[in-house]
Amino acid sequence: MLPIRTILHPTDFSDFSDYAFRLACSLARDYGARLVVVHVVEQPVAIYGTELVIPPPQVDKEPLQTKLHQLLPRDPKVQVEHRLVEGDAATEILGVAEEAKCDLIVMGTHGRTGLGRLLMGSVAEQVVRKASCPVLTVKTPQRPVSSSEEPVAAAAGKSAEAGK
Repeated sequence: MLPIRTILHPTDFSDFSDYAFRLACSLARDYGARLVVVHVVEQPVAIYGTELVIPPPQVDKEPLQTKLHQLLPRDPKVQVEHRLVEGDAATEILGVAEEAKCDLIVMGTHGRTGLGRLLMGSVAEQVVRKASCPVLTVKTPQRPVSSSEEPVAAAAGKSAEAGK
């Protein structure tokens, strides 16, 4: 069995990340693992013209810090650590995973395909390709999931039905 002591959950505060967060919390609870939740603030890009440079807008990190610290597991026994970092999302996620010695990364995926993925890139794909630990990508189910429903229980139910 894979020893899981530290789980990393990158979040962009979307519904996709919320579902993955609940799964990460369930896994952290079941394994007695520490949960590291990270949000990456993308660095704004300066705009260069022929004769002028428009500096990048400053990002107010205080509301992001507040939102990040509001992500708490339902089970108070789960040890959680919050990190707000700045830079390229995939690079920073991989850096935090290495620094925190994570055994597993649990992240949501937007499920973009085709042109959308080509234009937007896929942070999840880059993390899966380059991570030194296992990565669990979570796609939010099509049906609405109530906030009281545990993702692990829903997945276990599907596995049991498949075995019949």
